[in-house]
Amino acid sequence: MASLLHTVSPSPLASRNSLHTRAYIANFSRSRVPVPNAVRCSVEGPLKYANGKPCVPLFRSEEMISNFSATKTHLVNEIGKNDTRLRIFSGTANPALSQEIACYMGLELGRIKIKRFADGEIYVQLQESVRGCDVYLVQPTCPPANENLMELLVMIDACRRASAKNITAVIPYFGYARADRKTQGRESIAAKLVANLITEAGADRVLACDLHSGQSMGYFDIAVDHVYGQPVILDYLASKTICSDDLVVVSPDVGGVARARAFAKKLFDAPLAIVDKRRHGHNVAEVMNLIGDVKGKVAVMVDDMIDTAGTITKGAALLHQEGAREVYACSTHAVFSPPAIERLSSGLFQEVIITNTIPVSEQNYFPQLTVLSVANLLGETIWRVHDDCSGGYEPYSTLGID
Repeated sequence: MASLLHTVSPSPLASRNSLHTRAYIANFSRSRVPVPNAVRCSVEGPLKYANGKPCVPLFRSEEMISNFSATKTHLVNEIGKNDTRLRIFSGTANPALSQEIACYMGLELGRIKIKRFADGEIYVQLQESVRGCDVYLVQPTCPPANENLMELLVMIDACRRASAKNITAVIPYFGYARADRKTQGRESIAAKLVANLITEAGADRVLACDLHSGQSMGYFDIAVDHVYGQPVILDYLASKTICSDDLVVVSPDVGGVARARAFAKKLFDAPLAIVDKRRHGHNVAEVMNLIGDVKGKVAVMVDDMIDTAGTITKGAALLHQEGAREVYACSTHAVFSPPAIERLSSGLFQEVIITNTIPVSEQNYFPQLTVLSVANLLGETIWRVHDDCSGGYEPYSTLGID
């Protein structure tokens, strides 16, 4: 038995402990030290195998390599499918837009549980792991603004506590953006307050679409990617059979001149007109006069949002008085607070063109309404942010990110 121990060549897969254990057992069997309560066994004849001698199956190396490669490929595919580092979750504000974004990116929306208790409190639980992931939360703060804003904050907190690597709040419509400065004494700057709330909740980045004013980006102490929905509207207008010589772009107020000028430059370098408006209170507008010529022209009114539609409808009425042949209303955000639908469907507009940053219920549809999708725009921006690619920076370009 001792000679056998010297001739055994240990397998490279065997450990030092296993070899040491085998040697110890063999040496112990040769010991002559009496063991109490031991049982003596005697072998009277050679061992017999009823089914023949035991054998070890031999595998060809080609089969082992091919089988191992197939198993490895299968495991890699499964890991790549289930271990993506980019996750998209949707709030309850605009799930249709979130689904379109995920479809454009070739991904599935992350599983998330959002519910409200009887007293209105919001409960959020992620139904899958986001540890070390780049997470994007799609949630516009559209009406009801306070409910959707609080839901976004709770979603950010849930991702932060689940050890997400990066959290980006995708806000197609940023509420409270109109309160971006003090126009009278003792007013709040709610845009700055909301920016602080999103930052303190744990967001690392914000992706917003058509902020009411550019200075709102400075209210955030984190990175902000600002994209513009106007290229989507421009592509749609370019597909219509409107002669470029008949076009005139109209700003509904003095504050939107920069937006309208950039829009006119990309719309066949059309001329610009401005509606002078005097506001006496919130959601109350009075048109005074028109700067520019619109007689016999197709007027395209451009604004970032339509709330009660008071400004844009009074501007359209003035344009018709000044001889405009047709009036188109173009806006990124369709807030549509009452009585916006009645004003927009009154016959002043040839067409009202909006995007789906805010969901429009079917009961608010009217014949002149056209809804365009910004899902491709936001999806492409998310890919570029995730891959650390620059979209270039040109105001009101396709991707105004840097």
